[in-house]
Amino acid sequence: MARQDNSRDGGIRCRSFGQLRGGLYLGFFLFFSLHQVVAQIRYSIPEEMKKGSVIGNVAQDLGLDLKRLRSGRARIVTGENLHYTELKTDKGILVVNERIDREQLCGDETPCSFTFEILLENPMELHPVTIELLDVNDNAPIFQNSHLKFEISESAVLGSRFVLESADDADVGGNGLQNYVLTPNDNFDLKQHVNPDGSKYVEMVLQKPLDREEQPRLSLKLLAVDGGDPQRSGTVNIDVFILDANDNAPVFNQTLYKATVIENASKGTHIITVNASDIDSGSNGKITYSFSKSKAGIADLFEIDEATGKIYVAKEIDFEKDKKVEFRVEAKDHGGLTDSSKVEIEVIDVNDNTPVINVMSFTSPVSEDSPAGTTIGIINVKDLDSSENGQVRCTIEGNVPFKIKSNVRNYYALITDAALDREHLPECNITVIASDTGSPPLSTTRTFYLKVSDVNDNAPVFPQGVYSAYITENNSPGTSVVTVRAKDPDENQNSRISYILEDTKIGGSPVFEYVSINAENGMIHAVRSFDYEQIKQLVFIVKAQDGGSPPLSSNVTVKILIQDQNDNPPQVLYPVQTGGSLVAEMVPRSADVGYLVTKVVAVDVDSGQNAWLSYKLQKATDRALFEVGLQNGEIRTIRKVTDKDAVKQRLSVIVEDNGQPSRSATVIVNVVVADSFPEVLSEFTDFTQDKDYNDNLTFYLVLALAVVSFLFITCLVVIISVKIYRWRQSRIMFHSNLPVIPYYPPRYSDTLGTGTLQHVYNYEVCRTTDSRKSDCKFGGAGSQNVLIMDPSSTGTMQRIQSEKSILDEPDSPLEVS
Repeated sequence: MARQDNSRDGGIRCRSFGQLRGGLYLGFFLFFSLHQVVAQIRYSIPEEMKKGSVIGNVAQDLGLDLKRLRSGRARIVTGENLHYTELKTDKGILVVNERIDREQLCGDETPCSFTFEILLENPMELHPVTIELLDVNDNAPIFQNSHLKFEISESAVLGSRFVLESADDADVGGNGLQNYVLTPNDNFDLKQHVNPDGSKYVEMVLQKPLDREEQPRLSLKLLAVDGGDPQRSGTVNIDVFILDANDNAPVFNQTLYKATVIENASKGTHIITVNASDIDSGSNGKITYSFSKSKAGIADLFEIDEATGKIYVAKEIDFEKDKKVEFRVEAKDHGGLTDSSKVEIEVIDVNDNTPVINVMSFTSPVSEDSPAGTTIGIINVKDLDSSENGQVRCTIEGNVPFKIKSNVRNYYALITDAALDREHLPECNITVIASDTGSPPLSTTRTFYLKVSDVNDNAPVFPQGVYSAYITENNSPGTSVVTVRAKDPDENQNSRISYILEDTKIGGSPVFEYVSINAENGMIHAVRSFDYEQIKQLVFIVKAQDGGSPPLSSNVTVKILIQDQNDNPPQVLYPVQTGGSLVAEMVPRSADVGYLVTKVVAVDVDSGQNAWLSYKLQKATDRALFEVGLQNGEIRTIRKVTDKDAVKQRLSVIVEDNGQPSRSATVIVNVVVADSFPEVLSEFTDFTQDKDYNDNLTFYLVLALAVVSFLFITCLVVIISVKIYRWRQSRIMFHSNLPVIPYYPPRYSDTLGTGTLQHVYNYEVCRTTDSRKSDCKFGGAGSQNVLIMDPSSTGTMQRIQSEKSILDEPDSPLEVS
């Protein structure tokens, strides 16, 4: 059953029966704060419950389900080292974690309770829980001393009071000290008094005059009884020694003394002086001061001068434990008469406690893409001082992207103040400073080490926009050309870079047919041997891609320039070396010094200095007659031609490039020194006889075999017909009386004067039927002429006119057959 009462404060108070031992009381308060709803619950349990005893169903009382307790990481936060309770999140109940002693926890304070908070996250909720401890009668009243001794004059007046030691009972309420009982006697009666704080003290009151002669000593017992069930008690023995007459007792001048003392005052600090007087004289009027036995433990904090009544500090006083101290002081003369007075000392708080920072939760590492306002930790800050000395404020030291925010009393949340960037701040020490408002203020610091975890937010970056490299042609496949490097400021897998060739075309072929790249280190290798004459450079794109998810990448252009090697010899373009006919350059005997005979034209497909050509005269019939231009290959006379010079001149010219090692080519230049064709023809047969006989023989043998093989009969007819035709033509030319008239074209002369043979040549040639001694006339020219004689001629004279423009082929010779 449950009974519900609506109280005036709007709360709900419930009392449940049969669920918890000892009469468990549940108080549930629900109130609203500015930012969130906080539910406060209150339980009442008896002390000394066994470990594991159920206190209450927190989930049911707070209106929370078990999933919320687990997802919110519900836990108990106390800020203290002792944890009396334990939260079972799987069942939603609160149980006793260890034995709770009400007297040890609260002393004589009532009601006795302790408070803690149940903290939930996501979102953060704080539910204060108060546990009230109900006292059980587990402590008997105890006297500090087992014997009390009194010395009382027989002249003590009736009604004299003798303060007895008070008993201490750690229990409270009905289980605490309730009554004192004095063993029956004829002389004393027991009178009980109640202090404003509820404690009791007793006095023996003299009811019948004492007579030392009849009874010098009385032995009594004082019994202290509590109100528990079963009832407990404590006993002290009282010995009363009766002295001779002293009829005046000391009297304090104040019934109440008040004083203040600063906590942590040094030992020996004077607090107050009490004063009592006794009108007796002599030893009966001499007073000694002492603390009354009405309360135990006072002698530990203070000390009193027995002669003067001055009270001093005996040890440091802690305001947090004793805010106000009350005790009684007794004045006693030598006759045994006493009086007592009350002393109240108020302790003044000083700022002697630094704030204490307790970490409730802290998350590290935190992702760098966490938004601003992300909670990374929760702390609890407490200061045991009071008033302004106990007011605390928290700040964060230094310029860091974090701030501290308080939504709940004494609880602070560490949150991000800006977006995080691991590349600029991979880790951080967050120093929280908690300081109070006392004078001087006290503070404490707590440093939190936070590591920022990486996300893939940076693409690889190449240090340069274009990579240029050089490689010599005719390289070996697999040769390392260049290494590209990219950097990624991310870490671990996000910074692991792979290098990839982009799919591009070079000369219509895929780039991977030319180069390859190592995906790990970015080293580029040549896949095949390069030929500078075919391709001058390779331009392609390399992509650097990291290993993040999703991956990021960047590109760079790589340009590989192929360097030329001297792998091609010079090629002679002119004069043309033919296998079937001889080419001769004709020089008139009237040629002067520097006469341009011809020009050797050569090229080299290499480039640079590998293509720089030089011309040298290697061999010559008469080395004193001709020279070759080193740079232009022009063959000129170095002296005048004389009649003694041989008609047939054979020059061997070597063309050499400037490579390392150099390559060369050799060309044979035949020169005829003569003024007319007949003069040339007289020597031509001998000149042509030097031709290699084997070449002609091979040619005719091949021709004959071909003719015989294909058309033997036809070839016979053609040969006979040709022979008859030639015979008839030679007979016509032999009987002709036509003169030989040379023909000189308008552009025959060397108009440019550069020796580059930019002319058109026209010749008229006449032959005789004599196959060995034919005369040849041809027009003399101011420039050079070329005469080609075919050794297969039979002496038949023919007139041939040939024109060829040098624009089509420089330095072209005229071939006469």
